[in-house]
Amino acid sequence: MNLVYSDTEGNVFDHPDYLALGRNAEMITEILDEELIPLPEGATLVSLPFTRPVGIDAETGEMKLVQGDYHAVGALLPQGFTRLLLPGYVKSDKSKALPLFGYTAVVWKEDGFYVAARLTDNPYFWNPVNCDVDVLESQVKHLTAKYPENRLYAHLSNCALGYECLTASNTFLQRWEGAVPVSYSCNAGCFGCISEQPDDSGFVAPQTRMNFKPRVDEITEIMLEHLKTPDSIISFGQGCEGEPSTQAAIIIPAIKQVREITKTGYININTNAGLTDHIRGIVDAGLDLMRVSTISAIDEHYNAYYKPRAYTLKNVEKSLRYAADKGVITSINYLVFPGVTDREEEIEAMIDFVRRTGLKLIQLRNLNIDPESYLGIIPKAKSELLGMKAMLEIFEEELPDVVLGSYSHTPKFYTSERTLTPVL
Repeated sequence: MNLVYSDTEGNVFDHPDYLALGRNAEMITEILDEELIPLPEGATLVSLPFTRPVGIDAETGEMKLVQGDYHAVGALLPQGFTRLLLPGYVKSDKSKALPLFGYTAVVWKEDGFYVAARLTDNPYFWNPVNCDVDVLESQVKHLTAKYPENRLYAHLSNCALGYECLTASNTFLQRWEGAVPVSYSCNAGCFGCISEQPDDSGFVAPQTRMNFKPRVDEITEIMLEHLKTPDSIISFGQGCEGEPSTQAAIIIPAIKQVREITKTGYININTNAGLTDHIRGIVDAGLDLMRVSTISAIDEHYNAYYKPRAYTLKNVEKSLRYAADKGVITSINYLVFPGVTDREEEIEAMIDFVRRTGLKLIQLRNLNIDPESYLGIIPKAKSELLGMKAMLEIFEEELPDVVLGSYSHTPKFYTSERTLTPVL
């Protein structure tokens, strides 16, 4: 399997004499055939600025840098695929941070590009090629004209057409999981926040956070437009907003008003679940699904990344337990990173956390972060790195009643026939 690299113009090459390597945290490692799958449809190859590609000289067996002004290459995977290894590289400028994306090791074999990843959910619904831009533009015009005073539709139109957010696009296409952002504030200061970064963070947030508080009628208009089919999901908590439960005072009446009109579809919240009292009110108003973002079930690690304000991981656990006890289908948005998530202590802590909270689904999400910056803020490993592939196999064995996936599903997903790695 050949090393893949790029020049300064973004042209991608494979090296005929160098074997590709991957990274598991700081450790540069061999890529095994069993860790590779063909580059998925909807994936993107990207050049990693401020890096040098590193591989194995096939003739000598030595680890070497590619000589010249070249950069390492990684793949950005669509939803449904879980990264097993980072690209093999060394920083050429350690003071520079990589843009906030989830870089995956990529190689060239005889018949094309391959990535170190595993299929963990059906990627069809979140594949960008299934979003027809012409239809989307037409629907944006239709709904923004129908609701000219609705600032949320105006906001989401930029998310859909400008940022190409698929959840926002679904809101206009009126299918699957749609977005209804509500919050400009947050009770956490996430190290890798994609909508708001401090000026001195060294990162550039890839999108802009919403800057207004919506009215209840603006929220209900979007919810009622979207909740028209049995499989529809409308979700509070998007990448363009802060923590939605901080706006419980408008979420709760919106849910109640919508459920007085229609019982169709499902209402979901993507949340950090730290504000347990607010979460209880939202659950009691008629919530169907809840996805809680976490990076670890270990306090020290969780706090280093989320920087929670006036809540703890114990509050998160209480929120999940309350929701599950009230019949809400709960999942976690598990931000995974090779060389950290697959530490023995992390795996053990997460298995215990899942069992205590009654989760139905672990949504595996590739953490969008500069690896060196992330590794610099979290606790050092206290045990062996087992590898992402082994970690997934352990979860399957230890948590047989919990689904491994990548995104939210309607309740019938848990009762119908399915496999943990669905075919396309």
